[in-house]
Parts: sequence; C-alpha cells; structure tokens
Amino acid sequence: MTDSIYTCDNIEKEQKQISQFHTACQNIVDNADQKALNYAFNYAKYGLEIEKLAEAKVQALYILGNIMYWRGDLAKETRAVLKEVAKACC
Repeated sequence: MTDSIYTCDNIEKEQKQISQFHTACQNIVDNADQKALNYAFNYAKYGLEIEKLAEAKVQALYILGNIMYWRGDLAKETRAVLKEVAKACC
C-alpha cells in the first residue's frame, strides 16, 4: 500500500479546480474591454496556460488583487472561484 497523497479523488478534485480556474480566467479575458479588468487581463490570459494547482493558487491571488473594482454577477462568480482556488490544498 502506498502513502501517496494523490489518490483518484485528489486528482479529480485538482482537475476540477483547474477547470474552474480556467473558466474564471476566460471570463476575465472575455470581458477585457471593461476598465476594471485592465491589469487583470494579462494575469488571466497567462492563467489559461496553467495546468498545476500550485501555480494556479499563486496566479489566482494576483488576479484577485486586480479585479477589486469589477462588479456584477459574473464578477462575483469569478471572484468566488478564484478565492476557492487560492485556498485549495496542494
């Protein structure tokens, strides 16, 4: 028996969080015309290329720091996903 921290459940959970992270990043890229997302755009665009949860956590913090003034339902949903990713366990 192995003591690996990567069980099937952990891998599936990580993949789901990465997928949600990519969706959140895409939301920002798709709304790049909004002034509140000027700085977040490049962080989000790079976030679309990230495949590891540890990297996504750091990138989520950078993005969160740059979407403070973005408002609306999509902004709330995106912010919630990014906060969840930032708190994720590696």
